[in-house]
Amino acid sequence: MKEIVVGPISLGGRRPFVLIAGPCVIESRSQCLEVAGALKEITRDLGIPLIFKSSYDKANRSSHRSFRGPGLKSGLEILAEVKEKWNLPVLSDVHCRSEVEAASRVLDVIQIPAFLCRQTDLVMAAAKVAKAVNVKKGQFMAPWDMKAVVEKVRSAGNSAVLVTERGASFGYNNLVVDFRSLQILSGLGVGVVFDATHSLQLPSGLGDRSGGQREFIPALARAAVAVGIDALFMEVHPDPDRALCDGPNSFPLGDLQALLRELVQIDAVVKRNNET
Repeated sequence: MKEIVVGPISLGGRRPFVLIAGPCVIESRSQCLEVAGALKEITRDLGIPLIFKSSYDKANRSSHRSFRGPGLKSGLEILAEVKEKWNLPVLSDVHCRSEVEAASRVLDVIQIPAFLCRQTDLVMAAAKVAKAVNVKKGQFMAPWDMKAVVEKVRSAGNSAVLVTERGASFGYNNLVVDFRSLQILSGLGVGVVFDATHSLQLPSGLGDRSGGQREFIPALARAAVAVGIDALFMEVHPDPDRALCDGPNSFPLGDLQALLRELVQIDAVVKRNNET
């Protein structure tokens, strides 16, 4: 696949994996800046390229009472500060066409949420702003069905396409990962991302909010890196049990360095072997 450039980062083409990480939602300016700084320090020491991720608005929460974030204007201002202070590319979700233009002035990667991956007008609007587009594969989508979504982005003249595997619906309130999907998506010529945290979400599993099984994150992350992904997506939080969104499937920031150290070693073996 053709390399995808995101700010100072080149992704794909058998390069070492990129980490896309941050809190699920922007809870506060101070926390966002603190986590971004910690992530930069961890990844710099391990030589891992980093894209900071946090949502300015979570429009798809289970309950209308759930915390959604600071909103478009304030959230983008915080992400712009993260970008300037830590010199990091940033990623966030857009939920409707009216957000795309403002978001594109700050974001380096525009993300299409899984539930919206088939919304043609939104996908096309995101594709036209000449930024990398990360489309999260819907839980209801087969990997080969993403070909049509990718073609929508490319038809707008945008070849910087990432597709994220985040699990498939498995009965009610449960997801399962078919690791064949990662190889199938690679065949589409896109940057392949594995979301190790949302893949362990239990959608609406706690009634008015989603549950999760964060204890399995390391195992799934190791498996995905062993397949040879281009980027690993992880929602991390200083205290997941107190997170305002997706805490049950967020990874503790304090445990991240040890896991990443293992993943770097796996990635190096896999990609070295694929070159021989």
